[in-house]
Amino acid sequence: MENPVVNCAAYCAGVRVAHVDIDNIGAVLQEPDKFVWIGLHEPEKELLAKMQKEFGLHDLAIEDAHRAHQRPKIEAYGDTLFIVLRTVQVHDKKIDLGETHFFVGKNFIITVRHGSSLAYTDVRTRCESTPHLLQRGPGFALYAVMDAIVDQYFPVIDALGEELEDLEEMIFDEKFRRETTAQIYHLKHQLLDVKRSVSPLIDICNRLMRFDLKVIEEETRPYFRDVYDHAIRINEMVDNSRDLLSTALEANLSLISISQNEVSKRFAGWAAIIGIPTMVAGIYGMNFKFMPELNWAWGYPIIMMITFGSSIGLYLHFKRSGWL
Repeated sequence: MENPVVNCAAYCAGVRVAHVDIDNIGAVLQEPDKFVWIGLHEPEKELLAKMQKEFGLHDLAIEDAHRAHQRPKIEAYGDTLFIVLRTVQVHDKKIDLGETHFFVGKNFIITVRHGSSLAYTDVRTRCESTPHLLQRGPGFALYAVMDAIVDQYFPVIDALGEELEDLEEMIFDEKFRRETTAQIYHLKHQLLDVKRSVSPLIDICNRLMRFDLKVIEEETRPYFRDVYDHAIRINEMVDNSRDLLSTALEANLSLISISQNEVSKRFAGWAAIIGIPTMVAGIYGMNFKFMPELNWAWGYPIIMMITFGSSIGLYLHFKRSGWL
């Protein structure tokens, strides 16, 4: 079974000083000017209970971190922040959603990943390469991971945008298929999932930029403006894509209706043309004995000429008007 503890390290002045065993965290927390960064991946309840005991985490936050499937949010439990973010990835044109939970305190940050999510090893490496920034503590580590999560939304939006362009080409290529409408609804559902994931980020970043959270140092708060700007941009991109998709759906339904009308006009035109010989045949098929033209030598040729002439004339009229 995969080890749920991805990483556990202690930092002093922005420099990684030691790899910490999960059972010896308490001793490290007693040392001044140090903070601990722990990365967990789908931990069991027993491991979360150990984290709760070591860091004094709230029962409700631990319960949420264990069950996952939470909405994006930020909650304060005393001097500890509990933050939930949704992560997104695209696999085979399908969006996979995951979650990352954060416990942030004065001298620690714990990340808990669930579901589809990239590891934050690269984020940790980048932070360690800039110790002058990482020395600001868990608040900067929180920003770095949040920034990485938000940046994952951009390729997802680009992939959905390419799928939308393909759908637009399918809509206007005059080959109307039922599958196109189904794909539009599927894409709308995916955009709605992204919208639900990214929209709460705006409020979360607003809260982190405010001055009532002592866990986030004042000099670190401006960094969350960058995450806020990205969240606003992604939210606008999602809204634009949803508007375009709604327009594409309306265009698809309109073109299908127009196509059906064209077919109906063709049927009506041919029905009118066929109706002329049908009417003539019906009249002379009544077998009346006293019909004057039955005794005319030119009666049959004249009736046939009138019948075919009327049909051809009606055909040419419908052809000019675009019905055929």
